[in-house]
Amino acid sequence: MNPQITSIQPSGLGTELTAVGVALTRPECVLATRSGALYTADWRGGVCQIAPDGTETLFTGTMPDGLTARPNGIALLADGSFLMAQLGDNDGGVYRLTREGQIAPWLMQADGMDLPPSNYVVQDAAGRTWITVSTRLTPRAAAYRGDVADGFIVCVQADGSASIVADGLGYTNEVALHPGGQWLYVNETFGRRLSRFPVAANGALGERETVTEFGAGTFPDGLAFDEDGFAWIVSIVSNRLIRVAPDGAQQRFLEDNEPEHLAWVEEAFQSATMGRPHLDGIRSQRLRNISSIAFAGPDRRTGVLGCLLGNRLETLTMPAAGVAPFHWNFS
Repeated sequence: MNPQITSIQPSGLGTELTAVGVALTRPECVLATRSGALYTADWRGGVCQIAPDGTETLFTGTMPDGLTARPNGIALLADGSFLMAQLGDNDGGVYRLTREGQIAPWLMQADGMDLPPSNYVVQDAAGRTWITVSTRLTPRAAAYRGDVADGFIVCVQADGSASIVADGLGYTNEVALHPGGQWLYVNETFGRRLSRFPVAANGALGERETVTEFGAGTFPDGLAFDEDGFAWIVSIVSNRLIRVAPDGAQQRFLEDNEPEHLAWVEEAFQSATMGRPHLDGIRSQRLRNISSIAFAGPDRRTGVLGCLLGNRLETLTMPAAGVAPFHWNFS
C-alpha cells in the first residue's frame, strides 16, 4: 500500500507548542477530561494529575512485590481510580491504583497465560477493557524489527472474563475504537502500519485489515480520533504527528527530528539492529519522543502530546475537534 502523503511544515516549532507540567517522569500516556484535568502515566510509580491551574498531584502506592510501578498506558475509571498497564523489565499485567495509594492486581492472565510486560489499557462504553502487549520476547528490544509479529490484544468483558482476541501483530501499541463503534484500530509500531479489526457485539474481532502503512522514519505509537472520523497518529523517534483519512491518505502536521539521526535509526531498523540507544538517544529541537495524543479543552481542539523521554507534556491547537473519550466526564 502506497498512501498519499502531504506535509504541512510547522512554522516556528518553538512558538507553536506550549508546555504543560514541570516535574513529570516519562509521561508516556496522557488522558484529558471535561473538567480540564489531565492525567499522565508517571514512572515515579503511578499517575500524575495536572489541574487546570497547573497544580500537579502524584497518585502512587506500593506494588504487591514491593517494586515501583512502571505504568505505560493508563485508564481513568468512573470512581476516580486508575488502571495501569505494567511495563516492568520482567513483569506485566494490569493493576488498579486508587487515589488513596492502594495498588492491586486487576488482570494478570489471559487464556491461562501470564501477561508479559504490558503496553496499553483502555475501556469502552460497552463495558469492555482492551489491553495490548507489544511482544512476548525478552528483552523487548529484540522485537524492534519488521519481521517480528508476536504482539496481541486482550479483551476483558464486563464480567471480568479475559481472552486474547487478536495475535501475531507487529509490536502492538495503542488501540482505539472507531467513533462508529464497529472497528477497533491498532498501531503496529514496528510493523509500521495502522490496522483495524471489525468488532462483534461480544467483543470478538474479525480479520485484520490494513488502513495505511508508514514509511521511513515513522514508528506509530499513540492514536486518537477526531469528529470527522480521521485518526491522529504520533510517531516516536521522528516526533511526527500524522492525520490519517478514512481511505488511508496521510497528512503530516508536525515533525521534529534531526535528519542524520533519523537516518541512523532507519538504517538500524532496516538491518534488524535497532535497540534501546536508537529510541533513547533522540535528537530534536523540542519534542522528546512523542508517544500519545489526547484532545483537551472545552471544544476538544487542543492536542496534548505525551513524551516518552520528557518531563512535561506539549500542547498545540488542532484543526478539528477530537471525539470525546469514554472517560471524558469522569472526575
